Amino acid sequence: MKITSVELERVLGVKSELPKTGKPEFVMAGRSNVGKSSFINAFVNRKNFARTSSTPGKTRTINFYNINERFYLVDLPGYGYASTGAVEQEKWGRMINRYLETSDDIEEVILFVDIRHDPSKLDIQMFDYVTQVTGFEPIVILTKMDKINRSQIKKQTAAIRKALHATENCTMIPFSSQSKQGLESIYAIIDEIMDAPETPETQV
Repeated sequence: MKITSVELERVLGVKSELPKTGKPEFVMAGRSNVGKSSFINAFVNRKNFARTSSTPGKTRTINFYNINERFYLVDLPGYGYASTGAVEQEKWGRMINRYLETSDDIEEVILFVDIRHDPSKLDIQMFDYVTQVTGFEPIVILTKMDKINRSQIKKQTAAIRKALHATENCTMIPFSSQSKQGLESIYAIIDEIMDAPETPETQV
């Protein structure tokens, strides 16, 4: 995949109307500070395109990144940061659920998990929820792989797969925003999904 254009096209607040983009949407979910913004910057090869913050929970919008005028990366607000008020968390939770349950343009959901730690209870809940709502398992990107020894990567990947109760077919990709290791695999998977022929709807 070659990135030829990228635009932050839509930024939605909690009361915004959800758009119908008409293009495939790859939805990114994960806890606050898991590294989604760093992933976006690596993905589009722009150092500070998506703003990163040292303050977890700061980003409270749904951001639609138009990639190559072909598909969207949709960045959901990070979950699990304690200082975010319960009322605000509930409002965002309802909006995110509505989006995941009603959008016709979602092509795949990507769940980000820090490879250094076992998945949190919220990570497991999100994995289960996405599987139940969309009918397929999320792609799991294991961030911050540069912060552990190479000898630990396989062991941690297996532990995370087990904790999420993910099948052997569930795609898990260790990723480093520093070295961009894993990025080519992610490009290849998205290309494969985008290039797959559509399955005709079954006539009833």
